[in-house]
Amino acid sequence: MLPIANKPILEYVIEALADNNIRNIIMVVGYKKESIMSYFGDGNKWGVEINYVFQEKQIGTAHALLQAKDYIDDEFLVLPGDNIIDKECIAKLIKGKEKALVIEESELPSKYGVVKISDGYISQFEEKPVVAETNIISTGIYKFEPDIIDLVEQFVSEGKNNLTDVIQHIIKSGEKIKGIKGNGKWKDAVYPWDLLKMNADALREIPPQQAGKIEENVVIKGKVSIGEDSIIHSGCYIMGPVIIGKGCEIGPNACIFPSTSIGNNVTMVNKLIEPYDIQVDEGFYSFEEPLTANVKNLHRITENVTKVDHYGTSLTTTGKAVELLEFEGEATAAAFENENGGRVVVCTTNFFIDTEGFVE
Repeated sequence: MLPIANKPILEYVIEALADNNIRNIIMVVGYKKESIMSYFGDGNKWGVEINYVFQEKQIGTAHALLQAKDYIDDEFLVLPGDNIIDKECIAKLIKGKEKALVIEESELPSKYGVVKISDGYISQFEEKPVVAETNIISTGIYKFEPDIIDLVEQFVSEGKNNLTDVIQHIIKSGEKIKGIKGNGKWKDAVYPWDLLKMNADALREIPPQQAGKIEENVVIKGKVSIGEDSIIHSGCYIMGPVIIGKGCEIGPNACIFPSTSIGNNVTMVNKLIEPYDIQVDEGFYSFEEPLTANVKNLHRITENVTKVDHYGTSLTTTGKAVELLEFEGEATAAAFENENGGRVVVCTTNFFIDTEGFVE
């Protein structure tokens, strides 16, 4: 349910399926299932029918698939709910009649299942190798026939709860799984800053919309989407791509630069949002200094700090650091939590803000 360009990632999956006339969707839910079920309901808004099955413990993808077995009686697709998927990718996957897996090239293949291809089919599958022999990875998007459920059930009964175990067995037994090359639009979030890239890419595709009220002396350039009941006060400068949700009050004299997502019911006054991929959710925001990027390292990160200094630029939160994120042994980001349960993640090259409270 993480928002990208003001839509949950899972909504992009639903839309890609609906655009390919796939109407019957079984959603396996568990942790925080209420928020997912409340948002998507029966799927009527997207022209699909959604049924829900429950995975009480999130112990693996094969185990998750098994929860939906009573609904499976025909060819079906398996898709992760935390990746952005495009309709063209799904269209390529459903064309053939064979078992198939969507594959992509990755700069970080060891974070995924790495595959080798021979004559268009998967010849080898290795889950998260220390050293990857290729940069071709599994996206976790499959097409299967119902008979695979018996094999999945067998593996789960043996305590092998991941779908990758089943796939490796299929390949070793000589069965063929076709590799469907994606078009590069598939996106996954491994690190917090991946969300920034996903957000920026998604914003480039949004259509311009001006449903709110725009006062005089407002400058809007590029693709900018403004939601219903939002007000852009005089003196504001907005350079797209930018999306502003419903019921927002921006300005007066606020500047918003490219690749910014602003959720619903946000108030911003007399402030500058720099062009470094920022996303904010519901609340009131006031920053004493402009947010700046090009940060090469984070200094003095310890528990319970409220201020991070990096090369002369400071960001003060109202809460404490609750999580440190590391890459190759170095702290590259810190997550802060304020007294209202809001959360701020500060990265080395960008700032990502996702909070429901007052942050200053």
